[in-house]
Amino acid sequence: QSDINTNAFLGGISNNYGTNLLLSKDSNYVVVEADEYDRSFHQLSPYMAVITSVDPDHLDVYGDAEGFREGFEYFTSLVKKGGALLLKQGLKITPRTAKGVKIYTYGGVSEGSDLPDFYAKNVVVKNGEIYFDFVAPQMTIANMRLGVPVWVNIENSVAAMAIAWLNGVSESELRIGLASYSGVYRRFNIHVNNERVAYIDDYAHHPTEIHKSIESMRRLFADRHLTVIFQPHLYTRTRDFADEFAKELSAADEVLLLPIYPAREEPIEGVDSAMLQRKITTKCALLSKDQLIEELKHRSADTSRKAEVIATVGAGDIDRLVPTLTRILM
Repeated sequence: QSDINTNAFLGGISNNYGTNLLLSKDSNYVVVEADEYDRSFHQLSPYMAVITSVDPDHLDVYGDAEGFREGFEYFTSLVKKGGALLLKQGLKITPRTAKGVKIYTYGGVSEGSDLPDFYAKNVVVKNGEIYFDFVAPQMTIANMRLGVPVWVNIENSVAAMAIAWLNGVSESELRIGLASYSGVYRRFNIHVNNERVAYIDDYAHHPTEIHKSIESMRRLFADRHLTVIFQPHLYTRTRDFADEFAKELSAADEVLLLPIYPAREEPIEGVDSAMLQRKITTKCALLSKDQLIEELKHRSADTSRKAEVIATVGAGDIDRLVPTLTRILM
């Protein structure tokens, strides 16, 4: 949407382009969604970098929360001289940027006296769409429409527009780009939305991500019964953040747990979905995939049920259920 072309290598499939790889013949820019697992992001030397979170993860690599934070602080030292570092406001991190690197902060919906450099204000939700004012240093773009009306995307879009603005993208291009954005596959994709049920699929697999996902569901579908179907990803992550997972999942009205998706790991004794079930304080059940399908068939056939929201959440192979569940819940 901009005259400033770019290449891109993303961590998910763009719904706009149907791919995670964008190539341009006449651009020196490349957007990379970096991964902190195995310290792979330490191989980058960015001109500009955005850090959205330093909530501990991958403790099998970093050891503890302090080691994880130190990994991000080292990453800030890799930003090239003359570039910029954009930090979410409030991150507990001490940048180690080189002299000549500009540091900016950003936030979602912000108000008060301690405001970040980039933020959103005057948010309005109408007819299922989200509008807000984008505030940058010495500039405000009023009444911008968010193409994917999900609350957490306000914060994400502020970060994206901040980097675009710092690279010279114009006000009109920012407005068009935001409105035309259609999201990323498995990032809060709404597959069914009618008067009876809304079905959402989301990649969230860390407690902080689950918190934001459930918060967005509550904001979009207030007063509806919320059932979260969660497939834990990795034995080590489930073990290390069991209490945090339980706390965030307990914000739903009901939780249906699938077995842990092991990915690259071998089982750990005593670590399973039943461990999470014992900690979750809301209504919770353990199901196999086949049992889940039968449960949702039963719910779909029950015309007496009130309007509800059903969400599949996780980073394993739970997405393979999406076509089947969509057909059942339509």
